Amino acid sequence: MIRAVIVMNDQGKPRLVKFYEHQPVEKQQEIIRSIYGVLCSRAENVSNFVQADSTFGPDTRLVYKTFATLYFIVIFDDSENELAILDLMQVFVETLDKCFSNVCELDIVFNFNKVHTILDEIILGGQVIEMSSSEVVKAVDGISWLEKNPNSIIRVPKSISGWQGR
Repeated sequence: MIRAVIVMNDQGKPRLVKFYEHQPVEKQQEIIRSIYGVLCSRAENVSNFVQADSTFGPDTRLVYKTFATLYFIVIFDDSENELAILDLMQVFVETLDKCFSNVCELDIVFNFNKVHTILDEIILGGQVIEMSSSEVVKAVDGISWLEKNPNSIIRVPKSISGWQGR
């Protein structure tokens, strides 16, 4: 299970924080500080996999990847595969690039609702539900359209719902 997804800049400022297990705010801040301390002290020639037992308990790992000035971090337990998590991070970044045309830190800061929507289309409750970037973009575009057209009537085929909208 995925326990958390964190995006922070290279100065340690969190830009996206999503915990899938309840953590008090103070504990979240402590976790973010400790993760930043670990990432800053790592040499560039080491792997992107870190054992995170001291932060989250036994059998917990952390995978991170750097894109430009941002660290994308996923914390997960032993039921997940490290390489699959790296692939998941790549899908997340590709989707952000498609939605924001070459995503940057400011896109994440000023469009946090859309970024959370994208993440929620990929991971729900700590479980990966979609790995196709194009499918996530379609879903996010549909949500954006509905937000812009709140009074629109959605027509559902009668064969699906037994009800036909007007």
